[in-house]
Amino acid sequence: MTPVSDRPPRPRREDYVVWRQATTRWADDDVYGHMNNAVYFELIDTAVNAHLAEAVGTDIRTLPAIGVVAEVSCRYFREIGYPEPVDLGMVVDRIGTSSVIYRVGLFQGDPEGAGAQAAAEGRFVHVYVDNTSAEGRSTCPLPDEVRAAVVPLLRD
Repeated sequence: MTPVSDRPPRPRREDYVVWRQATTRWADDDVYGHMNNAVYFELIDTAVNAHLAEAVGTDIRTLPAIGVVAEVSCRYFREIGYPEPVDLGMVVDRIGTSSVIYRVGLFQGDPEGAGAQAAAEGRFVHVYVDNTSAEGRSTCPLPDEVRAAVVPLLRD
């Protein structure tokens, strides 16, 4: 077990580079009155792919190489849910030859108050595979337009 002092600090809004907002829905909350954990992953996936589609300027599903999810995880810090919107901050931790590692922070509430710290943070890994072969998808380098879209998200 990792000692509490060795855990990464709880993320803050200034830890992220680009932002988008999602509207919560009544159906997002579970029987316990907070957002269901599966919804966090949907929001993280949507934030990453919406950013890519906007930054690349085309339907990313039609590129010769596409990003498939190789890993996804989430650290939860406090409950969030309907009816408030969720602010999604995104940063890139690493760009490899064929992969990108993102962190997506989920924030809800007053940015000067409780909403200054992340309610949750997801780690999302895309690995790029050939989208042109009918025989199967093998790993391949990131398309240049994807690399250009994610390099500005790197945090020093």
